[in-house]
Amino acid sequence: MSKIGIIIGREYSTRVRKKSFLVATFLVPILMAAMMVVPILIANFSTDKQVRDVAVADYSGIVAPNLNNSQIVNYHIIDTDKAEELKKDIAASEYYALVQISQLDSSNNAKIAIYSDEQVSLPLKESIEHNINNILTENKLRSYNIVDLDKVIANINNSSRAKTYQTTDSGEQKESLVGVYMGVGYISSFIIYFFILMFGGMVMQGVIEEKNNRIIEVIVSSVKPIEIMMGKIIGIALVALTQFVAWIALTSLIVFGVSMVAGGKGNDRIMQQAVEAHTEISTIPGIEQDVPTLSGMMQQEQSEQDSSDEEMLSSIVSALGQLNITAIIGTFILFFILGYLLYASMYAAVGAAVDNQADTQQLVMPITIPLIAGLFIMLSAFQNPQSSLAVWGSIIPFTSPMVMVARVAYGVPAWQYILSVALLIGTFLFIGWVSSKIYRVGILSYGKKASWKDLFKWLKFKD
Repeated sequence: MSKIGIIIGREYSTRVRKKSFLVATFLVPILMAAMMVVPILIANFSTDKQVRDVAVADYSGIVAPNLNNSQIVNYHIIDTDKAEELKKDIAASEYYALVQISQLDSSNNAKIAIYSDEQVSLPLKESIEHNINNILTENKLRSYNIVDLDKVIANINNSSRAKTYQTTDSGEQKESLVGVYMGVGYISSFIIYFFILMFGGMVMQGVIEEKNNRIIEVIVSSVKPIEIMMGKIIGIALVALTQFVAWIALTSLIVFGVSMVAGGKGNDRIMQQAVEAHTEISTIPGIEQDVPTLSGMMQQEQSEQDSSDEEMLSSIVSALGQLNITAIIGTFILFFILGYLLYASMYAAVGAAVDNQADTQQLVMPITIPLIAGLFIMLSAFQNPQSSLAVWGSIIPFTSPMVMVARVAYGVPAWQYILSVALLIGTFLFIGWVSSKIYRVGILSYGKKASWKDLFKWLKFKD
C-alpha cells in the first residue's frame, strides 16, 4: 500500500501542476458561468423598450375603435385615404410604422400589413398581431349571436394542473414533482458519463505516454504492475475530484458575484418581458362591466396562469425539500467512484496494449458502447423509472452508474439497490484482475499492435 500511495501522490502532483490542468480548471467555470449569466445580461441591456408611434388605417371598421396602447406601442388612427400617401415616405412622417387592416372577408377575417422604413422588431410585431387578433376573434364570436357567450366561455375555461402524490409504506402522502426528479437525475447521470469518459481516457493516455517514454521499465523493476495500474487509476480519480470541486466552487462564485453586481436587474427584466409578452390583451370598451368580455376573461386566465406559475415554483421548492439529498449525493458518489474504477481499469488495459493513440480505436469501442447505452437507457428511465429496461439498466454493472443515479430520486427498492452495488463491486474486482493481467504483459510489449487474440493469450500467462 505504501508503494501504491507513492504512485498516487506522483500521479496527482504531476497532473495538477500541468498548465493544461490549470487552464481547464479556471477556464471551464468561466464558460459555464457565461452560459448562465450572458443570456441575462443580453436580455437586460439589449432589449429595445422605446415606445413606437404607429399609424393605423382600418378598412374593416372593427379594429381601430377598440385598440389600446401598450408599453411599446402608441396607436394613431388615420383616414384610410391617407394610407397610400403615408406608405410612400414613412421616414419623413411622425410615425414609426403604418398598420393596414383589410376589410373583413366572408369569414370575418382580416389581413394585417405593417409598413416601416426599417426592420420591425419581433416584440413590436407580436404586440400588434396579438392586439388586433384578439379584437377580430371577439368580433367573430359575437357574430354568432350565442346567448350568454361570455358566461359560456368563462364556464368552460379550465387551467387546472394535476398534482402527483407518492404514498409511503406508512400511508403518508407526499407531493412529488417529476420534472424536479428528472432534472436531478439527468445532471447527476450526465456528470458521471462525462467524467468517466474524460478521465478514463486520461488514464489510457497516461499509460501510453509512460510506455513510450520507457519510464515504466524503471518503475516495474521495483513495483508490481497491478500496483502501478491501481496507483495511476486512483491518482487520476483524485485529480478528477479536485477539478470537479474547483469547477463547482468557482462557477458558483462567478455567478454569485455577477448577480451581486447586476443587483438582480437582469432577472427582473426577463420576468418583466415575459409578463408583457403574455398579458398584453386589449380591453373592448362599450361592454357592460358586470359581464366579462373575452379580453377580460383572457386577462383573468393570464392572472390565473401567473398564480399557477407561482404555485408551480412553490411546488418545485417543496419537492426539492422533500428529496432525500443524503441518499442522492451518497448514491452519486458511490456509483461515480465504482463506475470510474470499473471503466478506468479497462482503459488502462487498452493503454498498455497499444503503442500510440491511433491504435486504440478498435479496443476502445467495446468500452464506449456500454457507456453510450447507459446514457440512452438513462433517458428512457425518466419516462418510466420502473420499467424492465430501467430496472435492468440500473442493475447491469456497465450501465448502472448512469441509470441508477437517474432512478434513485424516484425511489428504488432496497434489493435492487443492494444487488446493483454488489454486482458493480464484483465486476470491478473481476475486470480489475483481468486488466492487471493484460497490463503486466502489455506495458513491456513494443513494436506490435495487440489484437484480441494477443489479449486472450496474455490472460493465460502465469504470474
